[in-house]
Amino acid sequence: MLVEINPENIDKRLVEQVVTYLKKGGILIFPTDTVYAMGCDLYNKKALNELATMKGLKLKKANFSIICTDLSDLSNYVKHIDRSVYKILNRALPGPFTFILPATMEITRLFDSNKKEVGIRIPANKIVEEIVRQLGNPIATTSLHDDEDEILDYFIDPYEIYQRYDDKVEFIIDGGLGKLEASTVIDLTSGAPEIIRQGIGEIEL
Repeated sequence: MLVEINPENIDKRLVEQVVTYLKKGGILIFPTDTVYAMGCDLYNKKALNELATMKGLKLKKANFSIICTDLSDLSNYVKHIDRSVYKILNRALPGPFTFILPATMEITRLFDSNKKEVGIRIPANKIVEEIVRQLGNPIATTSLHDDEDEILDYFIDPYEIYQRYDDKVEFIIDGGLGKLEASTVIDLTSGAPEIIRQGIGEIEL
């Protein structure tokens, strides 16, 4: 099902339907401030396993990021960060960045793995912001495309996405055209920040 949500005039009832779907273990395709992504409720183990299967992975091998509403969400999922790291996060987010940070035991537990780090996203997109706010906890997320894929129409055009994924996912949100570039990935786990992948996000480090 393709559901149109206007980011400038969000229908809260539609968001409530999406949140109910996520809580029941559904996989969602949704817009961000970069490419379209797929994700699920971070606290639904069945959905996490299904999301990993859709990417051809076991859950413990999956490098999913989590989408939070703001920096106050981080303490459950990220170990204590120093002032310099916080300044970088505060300057860049919300925005088209994925920050790799040291993970807490909560992430280890949720992903059935010995993950030492986790990717954090706070996209500048009102639709996903409202979904995560109403859900009450982060979404586990991964881009529709894999890193080696060229980003084509079926990763950015909601109608093309619908044609390709309608038989795999029950809920696809049309929030307008996505971007042709992915997020910039920055590793903040040790000392100096390191850009792992240069995407659409530009920042002075």
